[in-house]
Amino acid sequence: MRKLSLGKCSGIKRPFKLEEIWRIRTRLELENDLMQLALLNLVIDSKLRASDLLKLHVYDVSSQGVIYERDQCIQQKTGTDVHYEITPRTQQSISRWIYSVDLEASSSLFPSCRLKGQPISYSFYRTIIRSWVVKLELNADNYGTHSMRRTKATLICARMKNIRAVLLLE
Repeated sequence: MRKLSLGKCSGIKRPFKLEEIWRIRTRLELENDLMQLALLNLVIDSKLRASDLLKLHVYDVSSQGVIYERDQCIQQKTGTDVHYEITPRTQQSISRWIYSVDLEASSSLFPSCRLKGQPISYSFYRTIIRSWVVKLELNADNYGTHSMRRTKATLICARMKNIRAVLLLE
């Protein structure tokens, strides 16, 4: 990694390992933090960039209270259509989150506490991920929002030893 003038590390961020994801997930379940649990599960399943993840609304992932098994999103950066699967665990966590705070279909999936009608900010999302890293006692300079995006592909590549399978996910 190279150093920036502000003294912060930049460069490629590490993906999370399976054990680390499970440790984060378990901690969030024990703390009953439904928003962060839904956020974690959805970002792992979807592999969406932060900008695309944060602009999701309830109607993007559900219809009449039923969470979709598959979804799609047009990427803000590239304009390409991305399809992704929402696993049963993620469906359950999203559903619990939506009902716990009584979100309407037109609401942001991850609404800001400060700005009514707006999603959480990128900086708050980054702070959430940093808090997970700190709780795992990992080096926070090595992980960031892009770590979440890279995690699923890395886990599949490591398990299947097949880069073609990973390329099909993109």
